[in-house]
Amino acid sequence: MDKPVIQLTDVRRYYLVGDYLVKALDGVTLSIPKGSFTAIMGPSGSGKSTMMNLIGCLDTPTSGYITIGGEMTNGMSEAELAYLRNEKIGFVFQQFNLLGKINALENVMTPMTYAGVPHRERRERAEAMLEKVGLKDRMKHLPSELSGGQKQRVAIARALVNDPDILLADEPTGALDSKTGNEVMGLFQELHEEGHTIVFVTHDRKLGFQCPSQVMIRDGRIVDKDVFGES
Repeated sequence: MDKPVIQLTDVRRYYLVGDYLVKALDGVTLSIPKGSFTAIMGPSGSGKSTMMNLIGCLDTPTSGYITIGGEMTNGMSEAELAYLRNEKIGFVFQQFNLLGKINALENVMTPMTYAGVPHRERRERAEAMLEKVGLKDRMKHLPSELSGGQKQRVAIARALVNDPDILLADEPTGALDSKTGNEVMGLFQELHEEGHTIVFVTHDRKLGFQCPSQVMIRDGRIVDKDVFGES
């Protein structure tokens, strides 16, 4: 088995709401291998979004240790975490998070701007990625001119364009109808077959069980897992 690309060790994330201590994650230990396709599943309030934010370096744990792509995140500065996010993690969100005033091609080029990639290379890579996700003829369209499924494909192309170690998808079919959602799920399955590591956060058990591996979370704790036969 490949070494873990994501490692959480006894991770806790607590915060106060008034005088009440919320244990959003409560002692989670998990290894996710390189090249895996893993669903993080659980009902609303289970802690799965908190886990996604921690894996994505959008938040830091109260205690415990997180390693992403071989790098320990504990003690990293905001600038170091931002660099790690841009280099190693591609994000796909439920609401697409596209920039509305620029076209699909320019949206996909955006992460490479932050990475310092020259303009010509940015354009070539973005065009190739949009063609890969089936949007060769939609590159010059604004997000408002695209369907929900097309917007999500743009978001996936944007997430992949810097060739990240991890593709982190948070309820990526939640804003789509079932037919379009199944098409987007099929795209994720193709990406997994190509060797991408995908973490797929969902409350939808039907979608979650289409992933080869599942992690069930409830009340901030892992209650069941099947990560490449580990349980």
